[in-house]
Amino acid sequence: MFGRFLLVALVGTFLFWSFLARSSDGAGRPQHYVVKPGDTLWSIAAARYAGDPREGIWKLQRRNDLAGTTITPGERLVLP
Repeated sequence: MFGRFLLVALVGTFLFWSFLARSSDGAGRPQHYVVKPGDTLWSIAAARYAGDPREGIWKLQRRNDLAGTTITPGERLVLP
């Protein structure tokens, strides 16, 4: 009987914490980057994201509603 109670308590605790645990990806204020002369999406992605810069470029384009790869100095990008 005690073993069954303990099992139910453990499962209940696990379920409780799984509902409370959240990813911090969307938490906090978004980070921004102001484009400098000579910057490209490739250079920004390569400096900011590990791995293949093409994935970083895709994320930047998607987050900032960019149709292409053209950016201008002074433009403010929201970082994914």
